[in-house]
Amino acid sequence: MILLERTEELRRLTQALHRARQGHGGQVVITGPLGCGKSALLDAIRTQATGFRVLTATCSALEQDFAFGVARQLLDPVLAQDGARLLSGPAGLARPVFEEDTPVDSVFAVQEAAISGLTALLRAIGAEQPVVLLIDDLQWADDPSLHWLVTLRAVLESEPVLLVAATRDCARGLIGGTEIRPEPLSPQAIADLVERRVGRCPDEEFVAACHAVTGGNPMFLCAVLHHVTSPTADQVPHVRELRPARLRERLVRDLATQPRFAQDFAKAAAVLGEDELVGRLAGLTERQAHEAQRVLDQAGLVLGRPVIRDAIEESMPVGERDDWQAKAVKLLHDNGRPAEQVAARLLTATSAHGPWAIEALGEAAATALRRGAPEVAARYLRRALRDVARDSEQRARLLVDLATAERLFDPAASVRHISYAVPLFREAEERAAALVRIAPTALGSAPRPVRDLIDQVAGLTSDQELAYRLEARQRYAWHSDPASLADSAQRLRQISGVTPGERELQIVLLDAAMLTARMPAHEVAAIARTVLRQEPPHPKHVHTALPLLIKVLAAADAAHEAVPWLDQALGQATTTVEQALIRAQQSFVLMHLGKPGEARVAAEHAVDLAVLDWRGDTTTAAVGLIAVAMDLRDPGLIAKLLASRPDRDEPAGVEAVYRMLHAMGEALAGEHAQALERLQDCGRVFDAAGWRNPVLLPWCVYVARLHAQLGDFAAAREAAAAGWDRAVEWGAPLGIGRALTVLGRYTPGGQGLEMLREAVEVLHANPFERAKTLLHLGARERADGDPQAQSRLSDAYQLAVESGAERLAQRIAQELDGNSPGIVVALTRAEFKVAGLVVRGLTNAEIADELAVTSRAIEKHLTNSFRKLGIRRRTELAGALARAYPPDA
Repeated sequence: MILLERTEELRRLTQALHRARQGHGGQVVITGPLGCGKSALLDAIRTQATGFRVLTATCSALEQDFAFGVARQLLDPVLAQDGARLLSGPAGLARPVFEEDTPVDSVFAVQEAAISGLTALLRAIGAEQPVVLLIDDLQWADDPSLHWLVTLRAVLESEPVLLVAATRDCARGLIGGTEIRPEPLSPQAIADLVERRVGRCPDEEFVAACHAVTGGNPMFLCAVLHHVTSPTADQVPHVRELRPARLRERLVRDLATQPRFAQDFAKAAAVLGEDELVGRLAGLTERQAHEAQRVLDQAGLVLGRPVIRDAIEESMPVGERDDWQAKAVKLLHDNGRPAEQVAARLLTATSAHGPWAIEALGEAAATALRRGAPEVAARYLRRALRDVARDSEQRARLLVDLATAERLFDPAASVRHISYAVPLFREAEERAAALVRIAPTALGSAPRPVRDLIDQVAGLTSDQELAYRLEARQRYAWHSDPASLADSAQRLRQISGVTPGERELQIVLLDAAMLTARMPAHEVAAIARTVLRQEPPHPKHVHTALPLLIKVLAAADAAHEAVPWLDQALGQATTTVEQALIRAQQSFVLMHLGKPGEARVAAEHAVDLAVLDWRGDTTTAAVGLIAVAMDLRDPGLIAKLLASRPDRDEPAGVEAVYRMLHAMGEALAGEHAQALERLQDCGRVFDAAGWRNPVLLPWCVYVARLHAQLGDFAAAREAAAAGWDRAVEWGAPLGIGRALTVLGRYTPGGQGLEMLREAVEVLHANPFERAKTLLHLGARERADGDPQAQSRLSDAYQLAVESGAERLAQRIAQELDGNSPGIVVALTRAEFKVAGLVVRGLTNAEIADELAVTSRAIEKHLTNSFRKLGIRRRTELAGALARAYPPDA
């Protein structure tokens, strides 16, 4: 191998090898146009990598859909020697990549798990001997392998592993690392190469012509030299005709002059690549194949060069090329090549191939799922669907398999394909089994025809377990319909929860009972805890109905048992999707346990993992995070959630949840009137849907705070009282304590103080909510000169610090120091009423007329209010009341 003017490139590659030998690996990307010498540099580093285990792979356009094909090329040779030992511990997660008969996961196969396993496997190999990974034509790498190679960048620096990849310009590939770009050969280098090839010094005119025609590209230069008789000036006109495009034409013409058996061998190689079956595809014996290779090499048709194979393939008419492709695919299948290798080629075929091809595509799809490549599996299945009858049960089964692959990355398409498949099945049980492939939570936004289809099939199956699971989907599909929600509590009491199907139905019914508050919180919590204890923690629960159960436990103020359960599930999670969804659940639970500091960290982690951009159903996670963002009153988190909202139709109730979050953002921005109007509209939507839970949807409390901000304390008390009624109906201490706190804040005199004191007792298990209530109680008592005030505020501060509520702790500290920007004052009921009317713009006379009292009485009430609020004129009243009743605690 002649390498000219590559000293700097070789120096950098040698330096990278030295660093890897010292335990500091990395990535080197050799990039440039076709024929610039990238592969030659890979060969050079292979010869220099003494003491390294060298693992190689060559990517192919025809196998770009072979999931983890590049990873297998690299690592299969090592595992063939010692796979049982190496695929242990964390590396065992990569086992599905290499084994064809691994059972398909009944829920989801996950790419990230395989990637984690491959990384652990590479570390284990590198721990025994430094490793060099050499990859040629990276632009054709399959997506899962490329994803793995990109993730390696973060770990190679601390491992004795060097990755060197060659890729074309403007092609997808590795990001970061060291980039090497071989420069075109200079005229002097061209002269040296010509002399070495032909044994004589070339004429200057000849060298100049070669440089002008090839641009210093080594591959094109070698092709030119093959088509000239001598490096002399008389050959210059001939050289100038051999432009790269003309070279391809010349190659094709040269091929046409070769014997027929050599032409067939060349065409087979163009279609099949460098494969041992090329001779058989051409219909040649082993001896004839060797002879064909020799004849073509002598003619300069070196089939190892991609440019030559490309030229030959492009020269074939479309029909002839398709015939060669069809024969190649069948040959690979008949010789036991991996199903994915066969299927990847079938994707490019335009003609039908019969039952064996459909079977191969289905097998390849199952393998792709096992390896964590659901998108690849879906491509195989869509190709298979082209060759089956439109009204056959075979088509139905392929559609169900396609929907299973799509559940993770396109839930809407998954639901749609199941709905296409169900009518094609003749047996009711098969229809039911297809429908239960859809997770209940994916049906919340399903179109009406899909919901009607579930209703039809649910009444036909005689399999009781399928019947329970179908009923779960029926009920969740209609969970925004108050009529459908009405009997959820009654139905829940009829289910024992012995089988998985019954428990799935229980979870959906518990969610409905919680949303409607038609069953007491303690009863809902008891059933929910029993169900949770029967379900082992596993990260794949995020794709089932179980997230609803976590939400129910939190809303019922009974989330303690969910904490260790979720911790275990998170510990097993190997994908971004699983981690993000579980972190969202943890955030919701922690918030309802009175730990806002931890809840904030979990929520931000979930959002940073692109929580609402996940491929799959995220509605339950979104509702939980919205509740957390509103409780935290965090403008940044609110903005992130609103910005990352998925672009899809949502049920009316879920739409109102997002609008409620929008209203909170407006309130924090000071747009109180607009926020109030939006929140009241949300409340009407919730009531129309039958969603009345005061813990999950505390809109009454928020409305009360906004009324107070706008100076209408009568309306604030009315809204708080409505929230109190709902909280008592539901019965969860958290809901009752919150409502009592707000009602106590806006109820003047001793009655309001008693409400606040009662709320403190009710909220004994929630340090965050208790701290907020103690702040309001302590401030009110201090205003009344009560000596207990300081103790109340000290307790509040301690609880706020313990719960991680930094902003609340700062405000309490200001109150303790007497530097609060405003304290809750003990205005009487009449003073509240008068102050509110003044803020609304009424004059003293108008207020006197409305309240049927004298103007002198109004002046007295205002004088007392001004004194208590520390102001001198009525224009300061609105601001003073806002400071006295701040909404952020």
